[in-house]
Amino acid sequence: MATYFVTGTDTDAGKTLVSAALLALARRQGLTTLGLKPVASGSEVTADGLRNADAIALQAQSYPAVDYETVNPYAFAPAIAPHLAAQQSGKELKIDDLARSLERPIAERRDLTLIEGAGGWKVPLNGSEDLSDLAARFDLPVIVVIGLRLGAINHARLTLDAIAAQGLRIAGWVANQIDPNIAAFDGNLTTLRHQLVAPCLGTVPYLARQDIDTLAQQAADHLQLPD
Repeated sequence: MATYFVTGTDTDAGKTLVSAALLALARRQGLTTLGLKPVASGSEVTADGLRNADAIALQAQSYPAVDYETVNPYAFAPAIAPHLAAQQSGKELKIDDLARSLERPIAERRDLTLIEGAGGWKVPLNGSEDLSDLAARFDLPVIVVIGLRLGAINHARLTLDAIAAQGLRIAGWVANQIDPNIAAFDGNLTTLRHQLVAPCLGTVPYLARQDIDTLAQQAADHLQLPD
């Protein structure tokens, strides 16, 4: 029974793709799964309320099925930093509230539960708390998604250093090629494998844009589940 926190080296590093792919891989192996997105900005107004595409992707890979509100208890419309989106909505995000929203889902103890963050590791929730504090609250091992593009090595090393400084275990990292024309692709991967003291869970090649469920299945072919 394992629960992990998934973070990225930056916004659009591919956290949702990798999270959905890991959940899809677990389902192939007959495991129960749950994907959670506690805070999501950039949500759309629907007849059922605000809905976020990333959260919907995680919900689709959760088995047995789970309701949207469990996956994404805090959704905001503006596609901006969560604490700013919350402020525009007249609300304040707090670690205590987020932690309470996760207690029941985590207690279900599915074979693989992934809690996806927002943006990078040090995204603020308010004036004194970061979203990374949520991982620390539950002492969760962390999976880092590295958006493979120019600058990835620096961003990856800084992110892993920050996680380690917070006293959390790094369960592994995934290199996700988001730039189809990145120079020295092999060299970047070799450097990451040498510099990062954590297991590599796979390298996702650049994938042509299509629906997220199809992308998740394709990406799953290039991943392994964390220990």
